Amino acid sequence: MNEDPAGAAYHAALAALAERGRFGIRLGLGRTLALLRELGDPQLGIRGALVAGTNGKGSVLALAGAAIRAAGLRAGETPKPHLVSYRERLQIAGRPVDAATFAELVQRAIAAADRLPRRLGDPTEFELLTAVVFSWFSAERVDLALVEVGLGGRLDATHAWDGGVAAITNVDLDHTDRLGPTIAHIAREKAAIIERGDRAVTGATGDALAIVRRRAARLGVPLTIVEPAPVLDVDRDGLVVELPRLGRTRVGLRGRHQAANVAVADAVLDALESAGIATVPDEARRSGYADARWPGRLELLTIDGRDVLLDGA
Repeated sequence: MNEDPAGAAYHAALAALAERGRFGIRLGLGRTLALLRELGDPQLGIRGALVAGTNGKGSVLALAGAAIRAAGLRAGETPKPHLVSYRERLQIAGRPVDAATFAELVQRAIAAADRLPRRLGDPTEFELLTAVVFSWFSAERVDLALVEVGLGGRLDATHAWDGGVAAITNVDLDHTDRLGPTIAHIAREKAAIIERGDRAVTGATGDALAIVRRRAARLGVPLTIVEPAPVLDVDRDGLVVELPRLGRTRVGLRGRHQAANVAVADAVLDALESAGIATVPDEARRSGYADARWPGRLELLTIDGRDVLLDGA
């Protein structure tokens, strides 16, 4: 992806974000909520799905996003990490933010951060990026948003937003230094993205599922529990699965693990429909899942007549 040729402001914005990166990861919602408030609370007018989980978040976003585009809707999406350009982390209808807009949004977010009370501390890179994401999505009046949690859930910057649908793909041991030493600790952190009034979806199992269930039950939230879709066929272009709503369905992402991710993605679309946020017809789902791409993740390329499987996971 070529950056804007008049990109001095863009590169200055990247440098400013990198400077904030030195603050590292500092979990907590106070700075993000204050920053968003300073920017006019752009997140409040946006509905959609917040997706947490140990694995599969990016694939779920890629699959659901492709189906939503096939339905003619404009979804704001936050795939990460980026492959070539930082701008890939902010997309609408599958297209990254342009360099000039990104630079302007970052400048506004940093100016707002500089006005925050010193007692809150400086917002981190991810907190600033979260504010940029919602500012852009709001300005562009997206139909809905698909947002990937950064780390955990309860205290992640993205949890400053409640879009109406909360999804937890699965739970395994990850970031134990920050989220806790056991599956139960980590599940509680991720399940905390479920808020009263939401629709919830999970592919979690065992102890993690029990914790997600308890959270949803306590808040009176309808919970859809998803199992991996049965795999009917696997080939070089992806796989074919059996989904409860769609029946036989082709998935354009490679790897048997995508059977779990497409099941979660389809349940997320059901939840968005139940919540009155977006309706994605069956034919758009089939088309989107078949056409879905997740660059750099089991991506098959042909280079000099040879097949090359690229995977940066």
